[in-house]
Amino acid sequence: MGESLWQTLRLEGAIVNWWRNGSEARIGLATEQPDAVICDIRLPDASGGDLFVEVSKDRTLPPFLFITGYGQIEDAVHLLRAGACDYITKPFDIDNFLDRVRALMPQGSNEIDAQGALGRSSAMQRIETLLRRVANLPSPVLLAGPTGCGKEVAAAFLHSVSDRCSEPFVAVNCAALPSDLMESELFGHERGAFTGAHALHKGFAERAQSGILFLDEIGELPLRLQAKLLRLIEGRTFTRLGGERQLPFQARIVCASNRDLAKASASGEFRDDLYHRINTIEIAIPPLKSRREDIEGLLALFFDGFSEQHANNLRGIASTTVDMALDHDWPGNVRELRNRVERAVALASGEWVMPWDLFPDRVASSGSDAGEAFAKLADVRARAERRQIERALFQTDGGVTEAAELLGVSRTTLWEKMKRLDINGQ
Repeated sequence: MGESLWQTLRLEGAIVNWWRNGSEARIGLATEQPDAVICDIRLPDASGGDLFVEVSKDRTLPPFLFITGYGQIEDAVHLLRAGACDYITKPFDIDNFLDRVRALMPQGSNEIDAQGALGRSSAMQRIETLLRRVANLPSPVLLAGPTGCGKEVAAAFLHSVSDRCSEPFVAVNCAALPSDLMESELFGHERGAFTGAHALHKGFAERAQSGILFLDEIGELPLRLQAKLLRLIEGRTFTRLGGERQLPFQARIVCASNRDLAKASASGEFRDDLYHRINTIEIAIPPLKSRREDIEGLLALFFDGFSEQHANNLRGIASTTVDMALDHDWPGNVRELRNRVERAVALASGEWVMPWDLFPDRVASSGSDAGEAFAKLADVRARAERRQIERALFQTDGGVTEAAELLGVSRTTLWEKMKRLDINGQ
């Protein structure tokens, strides 16, 4: 349960330390000052109740929420009398658990909210909130997710909302670096360091100054350079190739990978010590197909940008095109969407971007003409209803009653439509 709760709380925007036993908790509570502590009554090496009583003798503790089985309720009540704040009985509903945790937090500790900068989906809003919370920490960040899902956009957003925003944001694609120049590109070289080194060259680590060094596709870095990167992170110094003087490294490291680095480190393809060092704060960016609420906004964003560049007379994206985009699985994620919109804006012959403009490959492969790209009326109506219901739920933060009022239908009618269209609500 520990890992599940750890991930859930991080997605809610919390900064979480996970102590796996009583010994780790004793050390952690002696050095950290958390806003709240969630503790099981049964720990692998101790009783959670005994731990609470022990550490409360020496210091003022943050509020404790105890997790207990049904047979341990008397113990939990005893702990409440001893100064604990709350307890919850297993198995529990996760929303109830989160409400209990929020109630423990001091006022003002949860003031950072998403503003929709990364998307309107709940997944991207949680990620935005988390990025805002960790923006000014020095800890490394690892952004995980499939190719093209927006990891660099998330890294750039982290930079823009941090106190390093006036410093450089240096993005490096580790997979694109020539193998024989990797070390020189990352750490720089002195004049004469090797044949062809006619002048001093400052590497990415030096050019980042006190800003952010973003290492994309970190999993493609050779093991030899992984060792040097680990020393850079831990020692905060580096030496140019061919040089002797150690230079200070002042930037924050943000990494990204589309590989499963945990598996790569287990198989020896990626250094285990480096993985754990860059994995201090891991944020998973989901694929576009699992956050379809973002598709329409991204279409509009890229359409506006490319229309301005091409200075054409396009009026917008047709609703049938949006419907087809919402049905597409987007294997190339946001990058694919961007490329399709760029091509459609450049080549569209009418006033609107039509389905065959955005998906010429789908129309061509079906052996159909442009007119056959239109969906059946029933399908169009269902998609339109889904989009409008999702808009209403977004507007009301998932509140079904409020959404029903916006849509002018009863709560029962809305529930029935949500069930038929497989829409989740609160």
